[in-house]
Amino acid sequence: MRRLWIVLAIVGFVGGAGRPAASEEVDLELVLAVDTSGSVDPVEARLQRGGYVTAFTDRRVVDAIMRGTMGRIAVTYFEWGGPSLQRILVPWRIIDGPESASTFAAAIEDNNFISWRGTSISGAIDFAVPLFDANAFEGMRRVIDISGDGVNNGGRWIQVARDQAVAQGIVINGLPIVGDGPGQGGGGGDFDRGFAWRSNVPDLDRYYEENVIGGPGAFVIVAKDFGAFADAIVAKLIREIAGTDGPTRVYAGSE
Repeated sequence: MRRLWIVLAIVGFVGGAGRPAASEEVDLELVLAVDTSGSVDPVEARLQRGGYVTAFTDRRVVDAIMRGTMGRIAVTYFEWGGPSLQRILVPWRIIDGPESASTFAAAIEDNNFISWRGTSISGAIDFAVPLFDANAFEGMRRVIDISGDGVNNGGRWIQVARDQAVAQGIVINGLPIVGDGPGQGGGGGDFDRGFAWRSNVPDLDRYYEENVIGGPGAFVIVAKDFGAFADAIVAKLIREIAGTDGPTRVYAGSE
C-alpha cells in the first residue's frame, strides 16, 4: 500500500509539473506585451496605455468576454525594451465583467513610465512564454499579443523565439504602429536585417506578419498612428476573445 501511494504521488507530481495543481478554467489566457523602447516617448506611451484602458472599459470588449464558454479570461500586462528589459505592470487577473475589466484598466493606468534602450521582440516573447505555466489558470487558448513601433534589434533571432512559442501551443498576434507618433516622432537610426528601428519603419506591417505572428489563426491589426491605437486594441481584443477567423492583416486609423 505504501508503494502504491508513492507511485500515485509521483504520477501526480509529473502530471502537474509546470502549472499549479488547482487551475481555474478560462476561455483565454492573454499576455499583453507593450513596447516602451527608446522610440516610444512619454506622450506615445500614454497613448498606448490609454488605448488599453479605453479598450477594457469598452462595452463591446466586456460583452465579448462574457459571451465566451466560461464567460471569463485571464490577462496580464507587461512592458518591454531590450533583451532583458521587461516589467510586469499588472500580474495575472480574471476579467469576467465590467467591474473586473475596469479594475484591470485602472491598474494599467496607475504606473509610472520607464523607457528602455533596444527593441527586442524576441526577448518579449521569451519573457512571456513562462508566464503561462506560472499562472493559476487553464485556458482553452493561450495568446501573446505584441505591440510596438519597431523591429527586433536585440536578443536572439525573432523567428526562433516565435517558432518555439508556437510549438508550445501559443498563438502570437501583433499590433504594429506604423506612423510617426505625436511626440518626438520617428526618423533615422539603426537598422536590423534591412529594417529601420524607429516608428517610420518601411513595411513594419509586413515585418510583423512575416516574422512576429504565428500559430493557428494568428493575425496583425495595424495601427496607422498612435492615435489609432485605441481602435486597433478594441478590434484586436474582440477578435482574440471570440477566437474568430478573419484576414491576416487589418488596418485601423486614418486613411
